[in-house]
Amino acid sequence: MDVLSDVLREVRLTGAVFFDVHAGAPWIASTPGSASICARVMPAFEHVIAFHIMLDGRGWAQLADAHASICLDAGDAVIVAQGDGHSIGSDPDQRGTANAALYQLPASESLPFVLKQFGGQGAKARFVCGFLGCDAGPFNPVLDALPALLHVKRSSAAGILTHDLMRIALEESEQRRAGGEAILARISELMFLHAVRQHIDALPAESTGWLAALRDHHVRLALQLMHARPAHAWTLEGLGAEVGLSRTVFSERFTALMGIPAMQYLSSWRLQRAATLLDTQRLSLAQIAADVGFGSEAAFSRAFKRQVGVPPGAWRGRKEPTSSNDAVGDR
Repeated sequence: MDVLSDVLREVRLTGAVFFDVHAGAPWIASTPGSASICARVMPAFEHVIAFHIMLDGRGWAQLADAHASICLDAGDAVIVAQGDGHSIGSDPDQRGTANAALYQLPASESLPFVLKQFGGQGAKARFVCGFLGCDAGPFNPVLDALPALLHVKRSSAAGILTHDLMRIALEESEQRRAGGEAILARISELMFLHAVRQHIDALPAESTGWLAALRDHHVRLALQLMHARPAHAWTLEGLGAEVGLSRTVFSERFTALMGIPAMQYLSSWRLQRAATLLDTQRLSLAQIAADVGFGSEAAFSRAFKRQVGVPPGAWRGRKEPTSSNDAVGDR
């Protein structure tokens, strides 16, 4: 069981490249906070993660309320996981004003929007801007584990591949060939997966949190077991025995690395799995409760309302069920 892939599948991570920008200095592109544009750019999702990939030239990225900027060279990318307002421009000291009206899915035109006369007449740059849609709740440990602004360098082989694939796909999209949007979406998802893995590899040895825990042999095995069999009647003793640790050592190790006890994590993951079933299947609440490991429908309903704020029936009724075939793990 690949835990990271399992989480991204359950939260329906899906990409879209929105803008292909050919700019001349001075230029600046400002993006509003995701809460104000999520319904415009990816209405099927609760949260959008913005990203920008520099194809040519150089740019500077910064959060709207920050003073420090990140330099992006050709092939680099930046991911804004928490949904903060931000900007990317030709000058590290530039400030811009975001216009939410620009972020609207086209009714008939294919993505991406191409902007070839952007900025001034100075040094040239080309970059793409896009979004990754996902569910934020009931439980999305990836969002909480990522920094607000994640710099992805082109230096690795995976980074070079992502950059080159994006360039090829954009060239095809200029001809409006069938499948162009889908290719760009898949490449943006590949970029995100590469970025998360690069971030995990770069974490200091003393790091804690969900992503850092994936590097720990014993905790990773426990996570794999809980994700593979969420309905199993797991106990601390049982998990400890499976990963080769005593109950006490396992419990302390898991909590120290993850920040929450193992049984609390299991309950949260069961609720996330239940939310997916509510959205994608016409199962009874009793069947869903059994499928994810709750002893009864009543216990499931209480736990779901406590964590999500609404009972399972209200969650299911908030939108029409959607297919889960767009999730990363199904591609």
